[in-house]
Amino acid sequence: MGRTMARKALIERQSVATCAIGTDHSDLIEDNLRLSSLSDQAVVLMQAASTRCCGEPLVNAAELAAATGIHVPTAQKLVSLLTRAGLLNSARGAGGGIRLTRPAAEISLADVVEAVEGPIALTACVEGIHVCERESLCAVKPHWSPVNEAVRGALAHVSLASLSAPIANGATA
Repeated sequence: MGRTMARKALIERQSVATCAIGTDHSDLIEDNLRLSSLSDQAVVLMQAASTRCCGEPLVNAAELAAATGIHVPTAQKLVSLLTRAGLLNSARGAGGGIRLTRPAAEISLADVVEAVEGPIALTACVEGIHVCERESLCAVKPHWSPVNEAVRGALAHVSLASLSAPIANGATA
């Protein structure tokens, strides 16, 4: 992903937090803190890839797209990003395909989101991007790092394997 796209995604994730200290980014942010559509699709694609057992033939991007309802070009883009991030192995040609680089239990949602979006950062100042005109006066800035770490930690504690496990009421996730 290009640096411009990563920066845009970062600014989109700022949500109301930066606005609370006086900078209006309403034209750049959403009303809620949420994953981008591409990150959401990456999680769905990785979960589908994680259901393949070691002895089964490798799956390709088109098969993952068909299984998940993700458009083929998007699935191909995600496979490229996830391979570059070291979460998937991809081999071309006869006998080629896609597989996870490690067990699904060892791949977290934080790994997947960061592969697509770059580092998880709730505000620009957490990552050192200085877009806020009041940054030097902000009493909240020193507190964003622990909040950011808590959000990243929450995503890091959810594995791909857990997304296929039964949930409390007996349905599957």
